[in-house]
Amino acid sequence: MRGFHVIIGAALLASCSSAPREEAPRAEVDADWPVVPADVVFGQPSAVDIDSHGHVFVLHRAGREWEEPFTTEPIAEDAVFMFSQDGQLLARWGAGQFIMPHGLSVDAEDDIWITDVAREQVLRFSHDGEEELVMGVRGESGEDGNHFGRPADIAFLGDRVLVADGYVNTRLALFDREGKYLGEWGGPGEDAGELDLPHAVSTDGELVYVADRENARISVFSTEGEPLGQWRGLERGHTYSVKPLGGGWVLAVEGRDMLDRTGAMVRVYRPDGTVERSFDLALEGEGASLGHDIALDSAGRAYMIDVYGNRVIRFGVDAPAGGASD
Repeated sequence: MRGFHVIIGAALLASCSSAPREEAPRAEVDADWPVVPADVVFGQPSAVDIDSHGHVFVLHRAGREWEEPFTTEPIAEDAVFMFSQDGQLLARWGAGQFIMPHGLSVDAEDDIWITDVAREQVLRFSHDGEEELVMGVRGESGEDGNHFGRPADIAFLGDRVLVADGYVNTRLALFDREGKYLGEWGGPGEDAGELDLPHAVSTDGELVYVADRENARISVFSTEGEPLGQWRGLERGHTYSVKPLGGGWVLAVEGRDMLDRTGAMVRVYRPDGTVERSFDLALEGEGASLGHDIALDSAGRAYMIDVYGNRVIRFGVDAPAGGASD
């Protein structure tokens, strides 16, 4: 199988007073994408996904930082932006809806699903931002079919909804499209099938990939929850997001390295869970970047969220035959 090709610039080595960082090539990014109008509030982006028309949805917090205990005041500005492929802002919505929005996923119907860790809820919106469904009890944490524990992300298994739940519950909770609880798997720990902060979840229809953040790995399950493997990066960085590239290949972003220094390291995994290559998208300087989410469009371009850098980064990925760009 043909490997992946990423547009690579000059190799650089970042360093730290305690230990050198991992050496990895720097990736060349599209510096002109996206275009955010000067009069629009944008900051602290957290999630990104692509609809069936190629529109890029970006979730951001309008500059609100993660501070606990969370406020109960909603973000006054629009938190959901929709960009065209050429980076133009086409639509925005969500003002007054969210407190600490975290994950965003677009389903096959082009509905938008968003998690809010402060609200303790998962919400479904129409493509143009009309609220259609609210799951969970606002502001109330719990571990049952009606509550969440800081839900982080959403993926879809046909007409089923899989919630990475999350910062407190360390489980994957399964629902139907109308919010009926169907079951769960996972639970706290580091053994096979156990999780420690499932930060993101995605599926290629055959396997479920979990960014098992504090276990510093990708945990792989069958679509029925059977644990099938645990993949670790070369340096055991903390995986924040993961997306299938097709053919069993996977793209992942690490927001922290093995010494808990923030960054934005991207890894390409082979179907056997080994790392084919790595490249660095972080800004220079300690604490300048935090890679948080990643998405892929049908043209083989990747979009990565850098929370601390206030960036949505677009770069090219040449997928294998039968992969994401087909």
